[in-house]
Amino acid sequence: MDATPPLDAAGRLSAALTGALPSQRLQAALSAGTHPRDEFVRVLLEHCALEPDLNVRETLTWALMRHPAAVTVPLLIAETQSATAQARSQALHTLSKIGDPAGWDAITPALLNDLDETVARTAWRVATVLVPDGDEAELASQLVAHLGRGEREAHMSLSRSLAALGEHATPLLDELAENGAGDVRLHALTTLLLRESPDDGYEAALFDAELRVLLADAAAADEPEGDSG
Repeated sequence: MDATPPLDAAGRLSAALTGALPSQRLQAALSAGTHPRDEFVRVLLEHCALEPDLNVRETLTWALMRHPAAVTVPLLIAETQSATAQARSQALHTLSKIGDPAGWDAITPALLNDLDETVARTAWRVATVLVPDGDEAELASQLVAHLGRGEREAHMSLSRSLAALGEHATPLLDELAENGAGDVRLHALTTLLLRESPDDGYEAALFDAELRVLLADAAAADEPEGDSG
């Protein structure tokens, strides 16, 4: 009778990460980070794409951070091209945690415009962390194209990302807050106000922006028309 060959270390990790209980999977991820081995990296990445529990995913990211960046970063960059949205999002998140400048290679227009909103929001945030000196204004120009789009969560994420770019985004936001239309104008003004008073939070900035737009529009409507000659 043939005996089943014993699993190697990576195989044992993979088996442990498929445990029925989140606590078991979390313990396996902790062990992989406590005792890192290069062969664990692909297993950890595979389970980042599949793991349903947020706490376990965060521990998988921590475990990847415990491995050499020279091993993890190239594989994470490749993972951002996965067909699975969770794989793309978690790979981006992990790159931001590692903070290696080489991770900037993952930030492509395709990811900044990803059809999956969670992936796009993650890409915006990670881009502001990894953007090289001198590329901030170009990144800002790509991000402002999303102003006014999507739902409230996307608006909040984009405002925070643009606020993080500071003065590199200000001229674009000023222009749109002054001359933009509708949701784009409101979102640009909200972002400027959030940058001025980050401790007040997004909702306070939005309320202030809505009030300013309302008052400005009312004042414009009350202005007498110029003489026709």
